[in-house]
Amino acid sequence: MNTHVAPAADVIVVGAGPGGSAAAYYLAQRGLDVLLLEKTQFPREKVCGDGLTPRSVAALLKMGIDTSEGNGWTRNKGLRVVTRDITLELDWPTLDAYPAYGLSRTRLDFDDLLAQRAVEAGARLQTATQVTAPTFDLAGRVNGVQALLGPDKEPVTYRAPLVIAADGVSGRMALALGLNRRDDRPMGVAVRRYYYCDAKHDDDYLESWLELRSASDPDTLQPGYGWIFGLGDGRINAGLGVLNSSASYQQVNYRQLLLDWLAATPEEWGLRDESNADGPIRGAALPMGFNRVPHYSRGMMLIGDSGGMVNPFNGEGIAYAMESGDIAAEVAAKALAANSSPRREAALRTYPDQISDHLGGYYRMGGIFVKLIGHPEVMRLCTEQGMKSRTLMRFVLKLLANLTDARGGDAMDRIINGLQRVTPKV
Repeated sequence: MNTHVAPAADVIVVGAGPGGSAAAYYLAQRGLDVLLLEKTQFPREKVCGDGLTPRSVAALLKMGIDTSEGNGWTRNKGLRVVTRDITLELDWPTLDAYPAYGLSRTRLDFDDLLAQRAVEAGARLQTATQVTAPTFDLAGRVNGVQALLGPDKEPVTYRAPLVIAADGVSGRMALALGLNRRDDRPMGVAVRRYYYCDAKHDDDYLESWLELRSASDPDTLQPGYGWIFGLGDGRINAGLGVLNSSASYQQVNYRQLLLDWLAATPEEWGLRDESNADGPIRGAALPMGFNRVPHYSRGMMLIGDSGGMVNPFNGEGIAYAMESGDIAAEVAAKALAANSSPRREAALRTYPDQISDHLGGYYRMGGIFVKLIGHPEVMRLCTEQGMKSRTLMRFVLKLLANLTDARGGDAMDRIINGLQRVTPKV
């Protein structure tokens, strides 16, 4: 079957996850013709912790998403941090820039809500469209994408002067431009499973367990944490994330590690019982700390996981995907309004610097943090000594969740913001 060229758009966005839908929303709001291509059909499952910090909530509110409990969201007021000896409940900080609550909701319909918000703004959503590669003009600049459409995999070409890659950790679009993953940047792995759990499903706090040990190697403390996030519907999301900075990273069976950790939870929670599980254990990679750069090249912008934008401190990706989509849309709109190709290209080339200004110093700090806690003795010191000080843990919460006011704020805000300013950007 011959490939045919579909009608053009101003911008093609590849992937209707949080980053792609946010980019499409903000582009459409600016009056641009946006084609949002998604390989699956909604609703669809996606591996995630399903817990949202106030930073993610702020990104949702900016898009006009109704985050009320009556609209299917489960609210939480902070983070409960657990070790063998100490449990601390830390409320989300009160800030001007962010709400004082977090949320949880499964990705089964979360992404669909955001994609439909983009459609309401004027974007054209097309599902069951598997983008396979970018297309190039004679100068080697991206000018569209090739895709397989529908169940019959009909080959189609879509043209646009700009493509935004939001295709996730696989980075297929970026790889086509020779943008390979950097091995010197952090990487993580996460696994999760749903359980029915009456004791925890409507918890007021997200829960983080800092001591992860496998039954086969109980003396080694893994650089990461386990989580229990209540979903408000009788279920919880139980999972863990581990960083690649430990010597045993490649050897650990993370699915078994999850089961070993859950075996240490109270018996009355029912998390040791396979009959309470709702579905299999699923896993995914976490591309962190800008591990794929540059974020713009030859007519293509990278956002979210495709650009390695997961927070190295806590593994959060949704907030940063949506924020990068917002920034990309602003840059793209200015570029496409330029009256010449050189001016358009000059505007697009500002995108990497803007992303770096937004997160570069913080992510460099995160990279240092990842290397430090890769040493079991450092991880042990952090958990055993840090948990003894509520004040210190409040500071750690702000740092790890990237929750500060840019102007003013308290002493903790000023310290964290100052560290970001003086830390060289990635």
